[in-house]
Amino acid sequence: GRFGVQHWDFGLQSKVTAKTAFLFILPQYNVSVPTADGELVQYHYGLKDLVTILFYIFIAIILHAVVQEYALDKINRRLHLSKVKHSKFNESGQLVAFHLTSVIWCLYVVVTEGYISNPRSLWENYPHVYLPYQVKFFYLCQLAYWLHALPELYFQKVRKEEVPRQLRCIALYLLHIAGAYLLNLTRLGLILLLLQYLAEFFFHMARLVYFTDENNEKLFNVWAVVFVVTRLFTLTLYILVIGFGLPRVESQALDPERGNFFSFLFNNILFRMSVLLLVCLFQASVMWRFIHFQLRRWREYWNEQSSRKRAAAAAGTKQQTKLLKRDSGECCKGGTVEASVLWFSVLMLLGFPCVCGPVLRGKRVWLVPGTNFLSP
Repeated sequence: GRFGVQHWDFGLQSKVTAKTAFLFILPQYNVSVPTADGELVQYHYGLKDLVTILFYIFIAIILHAVVQEYALDKINRRLHLSKVKHSKFNESGQLVAFHLTSVIWCLYVVVTEGYISNPRSLWENYPHVYLPYQVKFFYLCQLAYWLHALPELYFQKVRKEEVPRQLRCIALYLLHIAGAYLLNLTRLGLILLLLQYLAEFFFHMARLVYFTDENNEKLFNVWAVVFVVTRLFTLTLYILVIGFGLPRVESQALDPERGNFFSFLFNNILFRMSVLLLVCLFQASVMWRFIHFQLRRWREYWNEQSSRKRAAAAAGTKQQTKLLKRDSGECCKGGTVEASVLWFSVLMLLGFPCVCGPVLRGKRVWLVPGTNFLSP
């Protein structure tokens, strides 16, 4: 409310609490780096980043609740989904909002910093100990989001069957983002996150469209193409930077004062090759699961199509059989009626009185006694 805003403003304006408030809100460890145009304020990482991450975890929880209440819950009421689909819809809805925001933000950062226009900057002057403000803030927010996903498993009452899968996904994201941040591979990490989030955005968007219309699977085909392309670019970038770029960089030493704690590990060719091997194996396993999933999906699709064709052919044959039986039945019925009429006519000629005769094609035919004609 208004009191909370005024109280927070007072916390920023007061000299006593301003330092503590800025510790939560803003990235820490700023340094002035001399450049040709003067001094440039940049940042490196440290333990105080944990406090900033904690603050933005609470911000992420609030934003998560806002998206859930004002967007996803309203759509869910109209769709009337089952419990399983309801849970998956909420998951995909939250991730679509996050991935779309992250793709736009990450694309803006890599373009303004010149990482796309100059690919050599991904490994030149490594380690990239000093970060621009927007790069460090982006990484802190990314770590905060994926850490906030852990308590959200409880808040959203995720099914027990889904918890291991989501925990594995969260752990992989935290491992890659924190690894790029601590190993000073932030430039490479930004490009890889952009590719990963782009593919994930199309996947979860396709799931949302599928839940609203189960016959619409076109976005899954788009996601399949984007997924393969992003995997190829990811593997190429890893090989280019770790396999060819970093070996050309001068040897680095442990320098805690500059925040260089782990970059010296890449001086060892065995460590570089081990990292590259792990990355290649991981990407290969991801592609294998993707190919296996697509083959199973296509097999199910063709089996469904063939079963529909067989069912349609069987239904057509059955319909033809019914028509033939009906036609033959009408012919036999007509012949029986004509025979009955002839038989009663003979009886009348012989002098046997009759009350009523047969049904002639749906009409009652009356045989009048003492006459030799039919009266309808």
